[in-house]
Amino acid sequence: MGLGIYCSLGLVIAFLFYSCVSAINVTHDGRAIMIDGKRRVLISGSIHYPRSTPEMWPDLIQKAKDGGLDTIETYVFWNAHEPNPRQYDFTGNLDLVRFVKTVQNAGLYLVLRIGPYVCAEWNYGGFPVWLHNIPGIEMRTDNDIYKKEMEIFTKLIVDKLSAEKLFAPQGGPVIIAQIENEYGNIMKDYGEAGKAYIKWCATMAESLNVGVPWIMCQQDDAPQPMINTCNGWYCHDFQPNNPNSPKMWTENWTGWFKGWGAGDPHRTAEDVAYSVARFYQTGGTFQNYYMYHGGTNFGRTTGGPYIVTSYDYDAPLDEYGNPNQPKYGHLKQLHLLLKSMEEVLTYGEPSTQQISNLNVTKYTYNGKSSCFFSNANETDDATITYNNNTQYTIPAWSVSILPDCQKEVYNTAKVTTQTSIMVKKPNTAEQNPKKLRGGKQASALSWVWAPEYVEDTTLRGNGPLTYDSLIEQKAGSNDTSDYFWYMTSVDINKDDPVWTNNMTLQVNTSGHVLHAFVNGVYVGSDWGKNGTYNFIFDKNVNLNPGKNQITLLSATVGLKNYGYQFDLTPTGVSSVQLIGNNGNEVVVKDLSKNKWANKIGLHGEQKQQYNAHSHHAGVWLNHNLPSNKMMVWYKTTFTPPLGKDAVVVDLQGMGKGHAWVNGKSIGRYWPSYLATESNCSATCDYRGPYSDKKCVTNCGVPSQRWYHVPRSFLQKDKNILILFEETGGSPSQVNFQTVTIGSACGQAHDGNNLELSCGGNGRTISSVKFASFGDVKGTCGSFLKGTCESSLDSLPTIQKECVGKESCVIEASENKFGESKCGKDVSKKLVVEIACY
Repeated sequence: MGLGIYCSLGLVIAFLFYSCVSAINVTHDGRAIMIDGKRRVLISGSIHYPRSTPEMWPDLIQKAKDGGLDTIETYVFWNAHEPNPRQYDFTGNLDLVRFVKTVQNAGLYLVLRIGPYVCAEWNYGGFPVWLHNIPGIEMRTDNDIYKKEMEIFTKLIVDKLSAEKLFAPQGGPVIIAQIENEYGNIMKDYGEAGKAYIKWCATMAESLNVGVPWIMCQQDDAPQPMINTCNGWYCHDFQPNNPNSPKMWTENWTGWFKGWGAGDPHRTAEDVAYSVARFYQTGGTFQNYYMYHGGTNFGRTTGGPYIVTSYDYDAPLDEYGNPNQPKYGHLKQLHLLLKSMEEVLTYGEPSTQQISNLNVTKYTYNGKSSCFFSNANETDDATITYNNNTQYTIPAWSVSILPDCQKEVYNTAKVTTQTSIMVKKPNTAEQNPKKLRGGKQASALSWVWAPEYVEDTTLRGNGPLTYDSLIEQKAGSNDTSDYFWYMTSVDINKDDPVWTNNMTLQVNTSGHVLHAFVNGVYVGSDWGKNGTYNFIFDKNVNLNPGKNQITLLSATVGLKNYGYQFDLTPTGVSSVQLIGNNGNEVVVKDLSKNKWANKIGLHGEQKQQYNAHSHHAGVWLNHNLPSNKMMVWYKTTFTPPLGKDAVVVDLQGMGKGHAWVNGKSIGRYWPSYLATESNCSATCDYRGPYSDKKCVTNCGVPSQRWYHVPRSFLQKDKNILILFEETGGSPSQVNFQTVTIGSACGQAHDGNNLELSCGGNGRTISSVKFASFGDVKGTCGSFLKGTCESSLDSLPTIQKECVGKESCVIEASENKFGESKCGKDVSKKLVVEIACY
């Protein structure tokens, strides 16, 4: 549909008025996405609406805009919106329309990745489990049952946004839509049915007539008019499969997700910027960060299995929405520069040559030229002479950008944005305080508790479901709970061949976690290690002559979300055996074909024990508080921390379970699961190709200790935290804290400005820990003066300029700090470390 104005004439209360909405014409050619006929450089960032709250959306989106983005990208999450067939939920943080309108109100565009398979480290890849349980269905292939359901949901989303006039031709912000997701990675395993399916996806999407281009990421054979796009750490070598498709990068992974038992993965600001600059140097015109804000996997939404509740992703905005510095600021500078070069990058003629092992690319348009110098060497800097004998030094693994082909304005390895050191501060708002170290005030939380009732039901084999053999957990529970009980009895006596004094209960399971009980007595637990979700539980057991009751509790920790036929990955108990070994002979008694009783979930889940206002919850007890006991519910009240900083609850000391604040889930917790001691890095060299194993920190500590409590979950005065403790822990150490900048470091080379900030919210610079203008050595927190520096002491100058202010800007120059004693070949810079209140 062409450029135009949609106008409708109406009469309201006898007054004549015009309602006009500006249509946006979105097309493309082989160079770029075109908006109203003009080629555009588009810089996008992924923000997933269910991983934050509606109250957070405006701030997140505004920070993205302030960071130089013009587009937001989001998946649409099928299982969240349709938890049961034809029962839809678009409320709260699932209000997709509100999210899109928030993007529109900020003046940004939106890329709508409907999928509806999303991967995204999201439970079951975004598929509702009821879909799996439809007889005859085969997902993500040429199967009529699946295609019908997929089309119904896709059309529902399109119709919902169309009704609100949110597609670009209607004047809305949605300029691009996506169908399917990374199917090309696994399509070969589906054979001809996979090829037929992807063609059907393209035809179905086009039939919806949304009026904007459709994309298919990681789909080298994407049918026209679909645009195939790239995902990965680097996409500068990617070329689309059609000369009329622009070079697009839908997922530039800014970090990586984290698993239980793993450390924190990091990707440096220098390397992310390097990947972006190379992409635009080689003809790219649309790039999206995955993630720009990762957020939190509230409830049971995390996939995996064994992916933690935090989805921070080392993104430019951290889990709580704070700028992750220096990544946020370093990329912002790059974005503003690229946008200033938009016309020459999209209309200019590129030419590339090799000079001194550098790739030199020059774009020329209307008498203007812009240049990129890229050095892909992982260790050696390179110096070249270019443009009338001007000399340039390009550090290893970096790109320099010269918007006029004369002056270097930006280099990906030269970070001038401050590094912010985030800290957790105790809650100072509690009543009845007690002293903490440093004079801080906080209070010990007072707890009540309730048992998870199992003795009279599950441990005695009373389950509402019965089967003649073991049933797969997804089929039995529809994934309405992490927990699924298996119960059977076995008659055995001392004459039975399996009977020995050394009898073993062996359970083969893919249910992620298993707890076993025999005759009402707990005998042990186990779970998959190192990311493996299939494991064998072996435990010596003592049986009684006669009837014995065996009860198994299988617990999932996020359903698999990626791979060929990932949806068919079994969960739950697959075989149960008693094994007798008398030294001469091993005898096996298979119980898998026994009659099994089953029960979905916990008694407390059914009674909404997590909801303080539930009329069905069990009685809370205030005496004999249990510690390190499994299957216990805990409750406490607390006053929210003062101020506007993000709130977290520290669950150190707890085992594994689930947490709710005022009845709203903040996700699974498992602080007892420590990150492996291996693979961590004391230092991180940005040079060389990145992988999620390259720069890992926090080994040997809990994989996740702090859990985000959005401010919108909190009430002004009394708030309620409820924990379900599955494996055994002590709530005595649990406390609430705020996340804020504790200190910050920054540097600026001679002739540039250094900007320092404590992050706003009224927080000011309290002191200057270090300041020097010269050839400073060391890193943030351990700076040392170099061999030369300015004649004036830098510290008093910085103190005068910065202390007591929320932010300050200082010119790094000899005019400011006096003549230095550094030689001409020394690169002088101003380096400062500050502390924040």
